[in-house]
Amino acid sequence: MKLTKCRAGFPAIGWLIAVLLTPATSLLAESPAAPHGGAAAKSDNTRPDTVCEPSLLDSPYVPVDSWIYPAVMRLYSMGYIDTVYLGMRPWTRASISHMLEQAGARIDDADESPLNDEAQSIYEAINKELNPDVQGPCGAHQGTTRIESVYSVVRGISGTPLRDSFHLGQSIVNDYGRPYENGFNNYSGASGYTGAGRFLLYARGEFQYAASGAGYSLPLAQELAAIDLTQFYLNSTTPLPVQIQSTIPVGPIASVSNGRWVEAYISTHVLNHEISFGKQDNWFGPGLGGGMAYSNNAENIYSFRINRIEPLHIPGLSYLTGPFRYDFMVGSLKGHNYPNSPWIHVEKIGFRPTENLEFGFERSVIWGGKDHEPITLHTFLRSFFSFSAPNGAVKNSPSDPGARFGSFDFSYRLPFMRNWLTLYSDGEVHDDLSPIDAPARAGWRPGLFLSHVPGAPKLDVRAEAAWTDAAVSSSTAGRFMYWEGIQHQGYTNKGFLLGDWIGREGKGGQGWITYHLSGNEWVQVGVRNQKVAKDFIPGGTTFNDISFQVVKRIARDFEINGKFAYDQWKAPIYPSGVPTYPASQQSDTNTTIQLTWYPERRVSF
Repeated sequence: MKLTKCRAGFPAIGWLIAVLLTPATSLLAESPAAPHGGAAAKSDNTRPDTVCEPSLLDSPYVPVDSWIYPAVMRLYSMGYIDTVYLGMRPWTRASISHMLEQAGARIDDADESPLNDEAQSIYEAINKELNPDVQGPCGAHQGTTRIESVYSVVRGISGTPLRDSFHLGQSIVNDYGRPYENGFNNYSGASGYTGAGRFLLYARGEFQYAASGAGYSLPLAQELAAIDLTQFYLNSTTPLPVQIQSTIPVGPIASVSNGRWVEAYISTHVLNHEISFGKQDNWFGPGLGGGMAYSNNAENIYSFRINRIEPLHIPGLSYLTGPFRYDFMVGSLKGHNYPNSPWIHVEKIGFRPTENLEFGFERSVIWGGKDHEPITLHTFLRSFFSFSAPNGAVKNSPSDPGARFGSFDFSYRLPFMRNWLTLYSDGEVHDDLSPIDAPARAGWRPGLFLSHVPGAPKLDVRAEAAWTDAAVSSSTAGRFMYWEGIQHQGYTNKGFLLGDWIGREGKGGQGWITYHLSGNEWVQVGVRNQKVAKDFIPGGTTFNDISFQVVKRIARDFEINGKFAYDQWKAPIYPSGVPTYPASQQSDTNTTIQLTWYPERRVSF
């Protein structure tokens, strides 16, 4: 694959300055609740029952699929919070608590109105969820154990679903790479944590069952392997094909019945940083439907992470950039064979120069792998500090710096509609430093969020487009975005894309209309569309989805989440591996019912 020379600019300067200044400036951290380095917002009248400052203790991350994130985003877009970093998730329970202090003060100061009542409802729902962490005595060795949630998800699928984000598309997206097939599927588990002082152990485990499936035919699998420049082998002892690549779901697919850690990590809190190791959620980008750089579309990886969870204000620098946050993680990818077991490191820095504007830069590098180059400190540092594209000889040698991807995102509350309309976008590029350095070569996910409809404060509307079918990728047969000349299975973990479900050379979008029954209850209608380019998948693919969701609480701590989706898709290459016209239309329906118990109590010791 021909590589282009990376062009330096403001993104490179900003990113390098942040990396170099981080160790020296962390000790200058301001009060964790203080926006833009100022005094912390008053919280006396917003939390009368709070006697323990959460920043004195470690605090677990809130899973990125939690209802809390869209609720906080709504408060932000309604103008009640200014300190949110939408492009850097997850947030800890303590950091969300600090955001709420500002919201509580503004709600108390605002005049009575239907909009303020709606904000109060959201605030109270989030505050109630966080209260178990901020009640009771506080001390240097205070210990806490809590069951966060207990849940069971039943998913029934009728028809032929897609589960191939690297090629044809996915019927179920942003679901941690959970297995699913036509028939009965179940995921039952629990989450909880125990902590003492600045140390914490968090775990979210579940039992997963998925029915067996037909999978892809051998000719289709071989065609897709040829597109990816990978190989496909047959089992020498049986006539059945063997899937040595998790990115190609060749059949027959056996039923799945096993246990999995969705999240499991240990962490410590140091100077407003979370230093952790284990399986952890991640989402980079302000969008609700996907993240170009990172999402929960694939199973979480095991990683080491240093995350600045509170805004950092540096005198002088922050006068120009505003307060900022940064995040670093490194870990191994699974399900790769070309080469086997590569690693990835990810760096993200986000700025808030004004109360209405946020922007951030991210960089991901996949490097190493068996029979290519070893995973050592030397190869890590080489990939970390590499900003120019090497020649082909270097790429195919043990000196390869890795597959580099850069992203940029922003969110902006628009003038004259500050408390109504938020514009945001998220982009990623391969072989260039940043999407704003090479916008025509990048994939993008722009969006608009209307936090409430005039005259209907309980109704919000969100729309997002998405495409990776950039000008440069339209003639590369899918061998550009999320793919690389050495790392042929690209930006995936166990077969699913780590980034946006829109995939390689795809375009489409999503839309949602949501009516909020309360701060944590809603009724929603959603639509989704995806088209994959014909020069990538012969004949292309078209996928359409419409969904209906109802979330309702019973007795405040018990949640029922019901969702129905109807999908239609066409892929002329399916199932024979050779485009056939007219392409037969496939369809599937999936009905998902999730029951969740959120216990309020914690045990202190």
